[in-house]
Amino acid sequence: MRNYLLPALLTFAIPVYAQHEESDSLALRQLATEVLTHSKAYSNLKVLTEQVGGRLAGSPQMVKAEKWGEKVLKDAGADTVYTQACQVPHWVRGAKEEVRIISRRRDFIPPLNVLALGNSVGSNPAGITAPVLEVSSFEDLEAKKDQVKGKIVFYNYAFKPEFIRTFESYGDAVRYRGQGASRAAKYGALAVVVRSMTHGANNLPHTGAMHYNDSFPKIPAVAIGLEDAALLSNRLKGESDLKLYLKTNCKMLPDTTGHNVIGEIRGTEFPDQIITVGGHLDSWDVNQGAHDDGTGCVQSVELLRAFKALGIKPKRTIRIVLFANEENGTRGGQKYAAEAKAKGEHHIFALESDAGGFTPRGFSFTMPAEKQAKIISWAPLFRPYDVYDFTAAGGGVDVGELYEAIGTPMGELMPDSQRYFDLHHAANDTFEAVNKRELELGAFSMAGLIYLIDKYGL
Repeated sequence: MRNYLLPALLTFAIPVYAQHEESDSLALRQLATEVLTHSKAYSNLKVLTEQVGGRLAGSPQMVKAEKWGEKVLKDAGADTVYTQACQVPHWVRGAKEEVRIISRRRDFIPPLNVLALGNSVGSNPAGITAPVLEVSSFEDLEAKKDQVKGKIVFYNYAFKPEFIRTFESYGDAVRYRGQGASRAAKYGALAVVVRSMTHGANNLPHTGAMHYNDSFPKIPAVAIGLEDAALLSNRLKGESDLKLYLKTNCKMLPDTTGHNVIGEIRGTEFPDQIITVGGHLDSWDVNQGAHDDGTGCVQSVELLRAFKALGIKPKRTIRIVLFANEENGTRGGQKYAAEAKAKGEHHIFALESDAGGFTPRGFSFTMPAEKQAKIISWAPLFRPYDVYDFTAAGGGVDVGELYEAIGTPMGELMPDSQRYFDLHHAANDTFEAVNKRELELGAFSMAGLIYLIDKYGL
C-alpha cells in the first residue's frame, strides 16, 4: 500500500535544491543519452526471457539464470562478480491442473482456466469432487463457517477498480491468495478456488505464493481466471447442488541451493559505504518472467554498465544484486540481509526495481523524513524526463529485508501501474509485453538517483 508524506516535506525540500550544482543536470543528461542510445537492457532481457524462460526457485532454469546473471554483470564491467548461496524452496507444479464443473444440467462446460498457487499441496491422485461454497470475503466465510465442512470454498473477492494506483488493489485483495486456504481449512474445507489477483480483461489465471498455517490441514489451492470466476459464480446462483472436480499435481520437494548473483563497482572514497541496487532473478514457472522481474534485473545491470561506459567512478561501493527466490520464499533477500548484519556492513541506501518495466513515474521510499527531503530536493532534475513523484512510501520486498535487519533506507522504482496486474504472475508476462523505450527510461531513472545519492550521500 502506498502512503504519502505531508506536503510540508516538499516545502522544506525546495530551498535545498538551489544549492546543487549545474553539473548535476549535465550528468543526468549524459546518463540519459548513454542509456537511451547504447543500452543493453532490452537485449539482455531477450536472452533471459527467451533462452532461460520461467525460472522458479529450485528449477533447472534457476541455475541457467544464475549463469546468465554472472555473465551480464561481467560484460557490463563490474569490478567483481560473485554469488551468495542460500537454501531455497523447491516447489514443483507437476502436470496441468484440472477443475471442472459437475452439473445436473449435463451441458458441456470446458475445464475452468486455473493455476495452482505456489507452495500449494496437490490433491489426491484421484482428485477431489465436492460441492462449492462461494464467499465474498473472510467476514462472509466466518458467517458461513457452519456450511464449509466437506466443500470447496470459492473466494470471489474482486480487485477494487477505484484505486488509481493498482498496487493498492493488489494489497487489498492478496490476503485471499495468501491466507485463504488455511482460513477455509480451519472449518473443514477440502480445497479453495481464489479469484485471480487482477482486473485484466481476459481469462488468464494468475498464480502466486500462498502460505499455510500449520495449525490447520493443508489443502489444495488454485487461482481462477476472471471470466471463469464469473461463470462459476453465475452457475452457483441457479444450482445449489453444483459440484467441482479439482485435481492438482504439485508438491514441495526438499530445499535446494540457489544463489544471489552480485556485481560491484568499488567506491573510490568511501568503499565501505554500500549502495545496493537490484531486482529478483526468479520468476513463476508459467511465463517468461519479463516484467516480474526480468526488467528489474536488466535495469540494475544497465545502471552499472552506464556508469562504466561514462567513466563515472562512484565514491561509494555500488552493489548490483540479482536476488534469489523472491516469489515464494524471499530466501535471497533474507540471506543478503543476514550476511550484511553479520559482517557489520554499512549500507547507506538500497533500491529495488520490482514493479514492472513500464514508464517510470518516480520512486517510493522508506526512510527518515530528513533523508527523503534531501531526495525530494533533486526532483527538478528529473522533471525533464517526466519523472516527478518522490513522495510515496514503500520499497521492494528484497531490500525490505535489509531495512528490517539493519535499518537501511530503501526505495523502489515506481512505474505507471495501470497495466502491471494484467500480466502479473500470468502466462502473458512475456518479452513481447515489454516496451524497449519504457524499460530504458526506468534504467536511466535508477541510474540518475543512484548517481546523486552516491555524490551527496543521505
